[in-house]
Amino acid sequence: MTASPADKEPLKTSNFLRQIIENDLAKGTYSGRKWGGSPGDAAHHAAGQPDQAKVRMRFPPEPNGYLHVGHAKSICLNFGLARDYGGVCHLRFDDTNPEKEDAEYVDSIKDSVQWLGFDWHNASEMNLYQASDYFDFMYRAAEYLIETGNAYVDEQSADEMRQNRGDFVKPGINSPFRARTSAENLARFREMRDGKLADGAAVLRAKLDMASPNINLRDPAIYRIRRAHHHNTGDTWCIYPMYAYAHPIEDALENITHSICTLEFEDQRPWYDWLLDKLAEGGLIASPHPRQYEFARLNLTYVLTSKRKLAQLVNEKRVSGWDDPRMPTIVGLRRRGYTPEAIQLFAERIGVTKSDSWIDYSTLEGALRDTLDPIAPRAMAVLDPVKLVLTNWDEVMGAGVLDDCSAPVHPHHPEQGKREFKIGKEVWIERTDYEETPPKGFFRLFPGNKVRLKYGHVIECTGATRGANGEITEVQAKLIPDTKSGTPGSDAIKVKGVITWVGVNDAVQAEVRLYDRLFTVEHPGTGDKDFLEELNAGSLKTVTAFVEPSLADVPAGTRFQFERHGYFVTDLKDHAAGKAVFNRVTGMKDSWAK
Repeated sequence: MTASPADKEPLKTSNFLRQIIENDLAKGTYSGRKWGGSPGDAAHHAAGQPDQAKVRMRFPPEPNGYLHVGHAKSICLNFGLARDYGGVCHLRFDDTNPEKEDAEYVDSIKDSVQWLGFDWHNASEMNLYQASDYFDFMYRAAEYLIETGNAYVDEQSADEMRQNRGDFVKPGINSPFRARTSAENLARFREMRDGKLADGAAVLRAKLDMASPNINLRDPAIYRIRRAHHHNTGDTWCIYPMYAYAHPIEDALENITHSICTLEFEDQRPWYDWLLDKLAEGGLIASPHPRQYEFARLNLTYVLTSKRKLAQLVNEKRVSGWDDPRMPTIVGLRRRGYTPEAIQLFAERIGVTKSDSWIDYSTLEGALRDTLDPIAPRAMAVLDPVKLVLTNWDEVMGAGVLDDCSAPVHPHHPEQGKREFKIGKEVWIERTDYEETPPKGFFRLFPGNKVRLKYGHVIECTGATRGANGEITEVQAKLIPDTKSGTPGSDAIKVKGVITWVGVNDAVQAEVRLYDRLFTVEHPGTGDKDFLEELNAGSLKTVTAFVEPSLADVPAGTRFQFERHGYFVTDLKDHAAGKAVFNRVTGMKDSWAK
């Protein structure tokens, strides 16, 4: 397995999952296990060698969509725990639902895991699996449950099963088919397998307790008839296992030690243990078998992670696609400019708990700033440009003269060198840097005030020109001689204001996309209001900007700090030679702070 993206020793903040793993390692709970070199039943692993992995974790996405930031937390958790405790983490595709899955999602998931800095390889082991490869064993296990009187074929209608299941107050009612003999159930199940029954005509159910207060234990369905083409097995099967049945078996065949899932599966844990206990009793799976542990899923303010609702945003073209930089998908975060290091740091900071809570979006942005600040090259950019004319430039510097200026690529890394640009009679400045009548505390340009053009000269504002509509079309100022930054006497004139700029002569025109949060409310999609009405109409503003010449030929995916404006990245899809496109990743500080 590869190390974290920065090859740094990760922080190891204690949490209940670490305590469970450390306790199991201390007791040697799984120390006697054998590993057959690949997933398999009890006999397969018994013929193998002692498992060199102290723990085996798994990340088991269903390939029915693009992964989002919540999945990123799970990836960091599972792969990170395996890394920290001398184990391995499997990437497994839970592809038991043939109607919703696609190879496109498989490829995207693999790419996302690797981009985050993790890998499923371990020495000679690939550890890349798919649940559909276990369909034969799942069927065999189902027949075993039937033969031992622990499963039966139920031919009630869906409405009848729903009605007879009961609720949290009323116990369920036994199916009239529950008393069939094992032989009758086995014959009927094989007819299901052989396509002799119609879709929905019957299901195979485990026989537990219809009066159980845990509704999940009221004879859960474990197989249904579904004539659908599967992306891996084709048309081999017309019956498919239910997720709750398949998942424990997948864990067992892969020798998983700690099966970590989110809190909504907590009520499923008794079923998970019952099923694996039964299969272990019959010698079908190796012992000790996996154990399930639950943690709180990620709830991030201003973010919606429902796959159905995200798909609606894409399908209705409310966003440009799954990789729209406003989307919480990993591909969207990546295109927005997030780094693997930032997401790993975020996952570490929010920790792991057993109780649901909301994490403020600023925590994610803060992790990003903390990882970008030490590494992002600096540059100047003007996002809302207006021309500043230095009216005495020709007199002081000479007609047509351009003066060389320079600035460090990174203020804390002088070894990275300097970036070069020129100043002349005309420069671009931010429109908001000029006020005719300045408010209190405004130290930038207004008639009679002096400011420094950063890395350049001190100037004194003399006024501005307005167009017919009253908008400022040009600002004028005078150059103060012998005040260029870095030259003797440059600090003789003290100024309170310093503004960024880009020279008109060597500026690079760029399209800058100012992305903001996609929703205006903290908890979108949770109330009675249509979540589409909660969309932020200002989540994308596109402007024509000017950037300094050092950014003329940077490749796509390169991140910068635009001084004073925040962090930006060249777009992964649209940025190209001769067409500079920058996305705002995040501002210099949280603009949504209350």
